[in-house]
Amino acid sequence: MSSSEAPKTWLSQDAYDRLQAELDELIAGRPAIAAEINARREEGDLRENGGYHAAREEQSRQEGRILYLKEFLRNAEVGEVQAADSVVPGSVVTIYFDDDQADTEMFLLGSREISSTTDLTVYSPESALGKAILGARPGQTVTYTAPSGADIKVTVVKFGAFEG
Repeated sequence: MSSSEAPKTWLSQDAYDRLQAELDELIAGRPAIAAEINARREEGDLRENGGYHAAREEQSRQEGRILYLKEFLRNAEVGEVQAADSVVPGSVVTIYFDDDQADTEMFLLGSREISSTTDLTVYSPESALGKAILGARPGQTVTYTAPSGADIKVTVVKFGAFEG
């Protein structure tokens, strides 16, 4: 993969459907927000109209979420993760930290948007840990720099496709 290609975000069909429903609901709510803004505008002086400003802020927040979801869903890879010989987005990964095989963690490597559909912790492939383990195989040890600046060494124990 070249540096200009962003990795695809993997989503289960359930997660995709849930996000699409949220997008549809936000789009359907646009007329209500516009009506609220118009109603508040009719109240008079806009400089001191808290209701008007609150409605505009809500509209801005919703439009931002709509744009984000449209782009996110457009770039998502939907379906079941294919079998792979190394860690890929959509993998459930078990690792251990700093040569301590008792200090393990199991998590899903995927979009944070999918976190509400699973009990697993979800790490993004774009996170420091995610970038470090992408392409790793069982038994392989990698080191990454945590946001705190500490270098952390992890070993991939196993991985498999997400079944959620």
